[in-house]
Amino acid sequence: MAAAQGRSSDGTGGMDDVKDTQAKERGAGVPEVPPAFSSAVEALRNARLRPQVEVEPTPAPQRLAPYAYALEAVVLDGEQELADGRLVLLHDPAGHDAWHGTFRLVTLVRAELEPEMAADPLLPEVCWSWLTGALQSRGLTYGEPSGTVTRASSHYFGGLSERPAASQIEIRASWTPLEGLGGVPDTAAHLASWCDLLAQVGGLPPAAPGDGSVVTLPQRRGPQSR
Repeated sequence: MAAAQGRSSDGTGGMDDVKDTQAKERGAGVPEVPPAFSSAVEALRNARLRPQVEVEPTPAPQRLAPYAYALEAVVLDGEQELADGRLVLLHDPAGHDAWHGTFRLVTLVRAELEPEMAADPLLPEVCWSWLTGALQSRGLTYGEPSGTVTRASSHYFGGLSERPAASQIEIRASWTPLEGLGGVPDTAAHLASWCDLLAQVGGLPPAAPGDGSVVTLPQRRGPQSR
């Protein structure tokens, strides 16, 4: 990834792309991107994040909502990749019955695990608590959370038999952020909490002192193969 560490990139894939793409889809004579969505995206682009997390824009899905913006991130410890993920901001000015709001955040987070950690029967519940805890630790109000926690193991055979078994955790989730003044949610704070989740799944210590009951994963063996 080519983004600068510790903040979202101001390179290609920003609001100009959002406007251009959706203007083509809507055609001439249709209103521009709603101000609330523009403000929410601008806050994402200007968010200040912890230095181990690299974030940059990525193409957003086009059919989930009238307006969408996406970011991808990777957590690094030196040259070692600990976790990666994607965060998508959706907006429907008319509202959405399932969201109970006009904005929705959708995420995918994944990381490699030690096999013995992946075998822990409580791991899915612990990982889900990391998501909700990351939001609550920053005082964020949200609604309609939903998602899945999946763990998978790969065992290699034949010509690949020398590779050690690998295990991965994957969190897919979505939630409705509380809308503030002008109908704009605090997307920068939601992005920061999401980066906290990424770092925690990657095995990094919290950026600030938190609940002593929070469980932290051990450091990974090495970079994930792609």
